[in-house]
Amino acid sequence: MKVLYAIQGTGNGHLSRARDIIPALQRKNIDLDILVSGTQADISIPYPIKYQLSGWSFIFGKKGGVDMWRTYLRTNASRLQKEVKSVPVADYDLVINDFEPVSAWACKLRQVPCVALSHQAALVSPQSPKPKKKDALGRLILHKYAPSTARYGFHFKKYADHIYTPIIRQEIRHTTRTTGNHYTVYLPSYSDEKIMDVLSNIKNCYWDVFSKHNRAKFFWRNMTIQPIDNTTFIHSMASSKGVLCGAGFETPAEALHMEKKLLVIPMKGQYEQHCNAAALDEMGVTVVKSLKIKHLDKIRTWVDSDTKLGVYYPDITENIIDCLLEECMVRSINEFL
Repeated sequence: MKVLYAIQGTGNGHLSRARDIIPALQRKNIDLDILVSGTQADISIPYPIKYQLSGWSFIFGKKGGVDMWRTYLRTNASRLQKEVKSVPVADYDLVINDFEPVSAWACKLRQVPCVALSHQAALVSPQSPKPKKKDALGRLILHKYAPSTARYGFHFKKYADHIYTPIIRQEIRHTTRTTGNHYTVYLPSYSDEKIMDVLSNIKNCYWDVFSKHNRAKFFWRNMTIQPIDNTTFIHSMASSKGVLCGAGFETPAEALHMEKKLLVIPMKGQYEQHCNAAALDEMGVTVVKSLKIKHLDKIRTWVDSDTKLGVYYPDITENIIDCLLEECMVRSINEFL
């Protein structure tokens, strides 16, 4: 069987998950190629990439949300169309897609089956928690950005069939956990200056801030600001008192699995992060609307608390891949008959 695994390269979550999914796929009797599209990731995957594309990426801003103007300027419709036409999806027996738009649309236009294996595949389920505030555009993007013919999703809980608990990468599972005196911070949609301005007001703790906007490590008052490094970030989380981050998926899931106190701030204009925030709020995780001085009391209360959820996510990556491949094989046989 010839398989194309297509990965969204915007942000770090998709590539982090791929670090465990790729070896699981390689252990099967398949011929595997990898496609990555998009920018804004701070980590890479240690596997050969056959197709490296620009794709369609949302650009993080510095005020708590997506920079729509820079996203628009970076979006080259003509180049995107050429990329969609260039991916030979018809040469593959199976296309597995982690919210990657180029191969997804190539499959749709050529009527090739495309199997979604992503967090977003779980978010579109009616059983998954949704934010109280409606977002028609956000829902539209979530449903149309990377179309698929079958869905296997990941979420903080198993809300429905074909929704699985998070894939926790082996680096996290095998890391020794301790409880130090710092809090790990990852808020890529905020500027360093904004983070420093707000968090420096909380004097009784130390902040270990990982930044998308600074390439050199420095110390300021009660915090460290440093560029993203996968190994350093994992060590910081594993030895922290708690984790303050955006309401993405992988980092909150990893923090929960490591039994760390968690506070999330969803990005403005990111519907999927508000869906995540709704799910985490139901679980008892502290959610703050934005990183502003007016929310300092809620952040202080979180710092002073000692609430941990005691979540454990079993290692089921191999089982998910087996289920996906088996069901796709059965589906192909039925269609042939």
